[in-house]
Amino acid sequence: MINNIITVDENQGQSLSVVGDSYRIIVSGKQTEGAYAVIDMLVPPGGGPGPHSHTDISELFYVVDGEVEFKTEAGKYAAKKGSFVNIPTGGEVHCFKNTGNEMAHLLCTVIPAGLDAFFEEIGTPVEAGTFLPPPVMNEEELTRLRAIAEKYRQKLYPPDFLG
Repeated sequence: MINNIITVDENQGQSLSVVGDSYRIIVSGKQTEGAYAVIDMLVPPGGGPGPHSHTDISELFYVVDGEVEFKTEAGKYAAKKGSFVNIPTGGEVHCFKNTGNEMAHLLCTVIPAGLDAFFEEIGTPVEAGTFLPPPVMNEEELTRLRAIAEKYRQKLYPPDFLG
């Protein structure tokens, strides 16, 4: 840090395998006193989180590369390279999925921080850009994930909740 300015090199930040995707926490809530966190997301074809909601966290996505379909209860949006998606506070159920044939790359900012800590708890530390297979979502794993999600003010929904 230089005079309260946070600087992060391309090889810094914690890399995690989360639900088959590769996330790098560029700036954590620990560094911002909980104000926000920034997460670099690499999402392989077919990858992405299932339906979830968080009432008091805004989630902002910028699509650096690839194509990702965002779903909400209001409909779908095909976000391509250069697109921006804002999931405001309020608890709208949403999810996204890489619908393309190439790796999708997203930059995600969460305000306030908290999802970064959730990812740290459910993810597996890996080398940057490493992908592990997603966990098998049996009832025991879903129950475990739901309990952790609730701890971070999130709610998880069944995979087919948004159609």
